[in-house]
Amino acid sequence: MDEGILLSKWEETYKKGLLSFWILLLLHERPSYPFEMRPLIEEISQGTISADDNSIYRALSRLNEVGIVTSEVRPTGQGPDRRYYSLTETGEALLRHFIERNLRVFESPPVARRLDAVCSNGSSGGMQ
Repeated sequence: MDEGILLSKWEETYKKGLLSFWILLLLHERPSYPFEMRPLIEEISQGTISADDNSIYRALSRLNEVGIVTSEVRPTGQGPDRRYYSLTETGEALLRHFIERNLRVFESPPVARRLDAVCSNGSSGGMQ
């Protein structure tokens, strides 16, 4: 199978699990409403993640059901009220533990060296 197709399939699976992470990372910074999250997710993920509004709403609904986020309706003064989401204490703790357990490992010297070796040796690996 073509490397580009394989990479796309792998990234698709990988990125589906990351949407919740990007949402929680945004909500750590400040409460947000779903419509404003889409461009922010694309920005902070450096264009690697794009999500439609329905995916964001579904993710927020799941996160709300398990107590990771909470929401409140706020008046806008210029139209319909907006539902703003924010992290709960559980959500803050979960995000922190996820980062420490699953992302900080990439900063460790043994892993960082291996990543650098793969990327610097791109000419023998095919895709760059």
